Amino acid sequence: MEIKAWNFVLFSCLLVVSFLASSSSAQTCLSQTFSNNVQYSNCTDLPALNSYLHWTYDESAGTVQIAFRHTGTSSSRWSAWGINPSGPRMVGTQALVALVNSSGVAQAFTTSIDSLGPSMQQTALSFPVPSLSATFENNEMTIFAVLRISQNLLSTSQVWQEGPVSNGQIQSHSTTGANVQSAGSINFLTGQSGGSSSAGSRTRRRNVHGVLNTVSWGILMPLGAITARYMKVFKSADPAWFYLHVACQSSAYVVGVAGWATGIKLGSDSPGITYNTHRTIGIILFCFGTLQVFALLLRPNKDHKYRLYWNIYHHLIGYSVIILSIVNIFEGFDILNPDDKWERIYIGILIFLGVLATLLEAFTWYVVIRRKKTRKQTHTMNGANGVNEHGYGATAMGQRV
Repeated sequence: MEIKAWNFVLFSCLLVVSFLASSSSAQTCLSQTFSNNVQYSNCTDLPALNSYLHWTYDESAGTVQIAFRHTGTSSSRWSAWGINPSGPRMVGTQALVALVNSSGVAQAFTTSIDSLGPSMQQTALSFPVPSLSATFENNEMTIFAVLRISQNLLSTSQVWQEGPVSNGQIQSHSTTGANVQSAGSINFLTGQSGGSSSAGSRTRRRNVHGVLNTVSWGILMPLGAITARYMKVFKSADPAWFYLHVACQSSAYVVGVAGWATGIKLGSDSPGITYNTHRTIGIILFCFGTLQVFALLLRPNKDHKYRLYWNIYHHLIGYSVIILSIVNIFEGFDILNPDDKWERIYIGILIFLGVLATLLEAFTWYVVIRRKKTRKQTHTMNGANGVNEHGYGATAMGQRV
């Protein structure tokens, strides 16, 4: 039983850790084509917002011909891509913006982002843009442009974004999920691209935070509770079930505290970005988890008069931790906004644990009821044989024989 349990934990951990894996090696952009039949020398799958960049650098002309494609969008949303010589951030970006106008036609224009609340009106960029157009087909917005840039801009930062359009006016984009991860680097000369050191580091830390908390609070904690509830029904498993339960919950607490600490660090490094519900539940979980650790140290003996109250407290806090953990993990999914398959995998793990607990619950009741029947039958047989509770037979006159 113990080996199977730890095998399951290892399998679950591997599934969740794969959350960190990047799909960048499967270059979707290589299979993309364009209605104008233009082919580009380089392309890259951008790591956020279902976006792709294609380009060709013409050294003799000093121009870069680009096609930025944003898939899975709609006619009521705008798309933008740009370069920022000052770093992978919004302010300072020289942007190309596209949207579908009131006539149902895709239009593109240039704008220079000079603040955190830009007007998004058409303005000239710091470099010439001899050609600019956009198309919207099959829920895909594509911006075509020719940029005439200097040598010092061949290796620079890139930023891309998307957001809603209301009554023909561009509205602010979201400040959560993939919308705060859409920055990276680009080298038009070598063809290399990727996340910037700061954006990439932040994304990795967010992923590590998610993995640690999913494995600890979301998998190990429920597994430890299942171990305690259903293994102790077997007399042969005592006290092994207790040590396995303690090992599981202690590991979950240690890993969970590490995940909680990464969350605190991420919050301090992201001023102005607050996830109140996620943060509040996380703090409550840390407090409840710490209380459980102290409760273990103060655990009374089985025959102690306060043991009943300790059991009530321990179970109440424990099940509260499990419920809040699952809720907060799904809050985290909404913030990280990963591929849907990772959320489905975790849902699958929860379903497995739920089915396992249901089957074990039914089996536990079967064992308990069977034991009660066996004891009752034994007591009845002893009475029929004239054996009292002390093991002595008796005559009709009450004399021992």
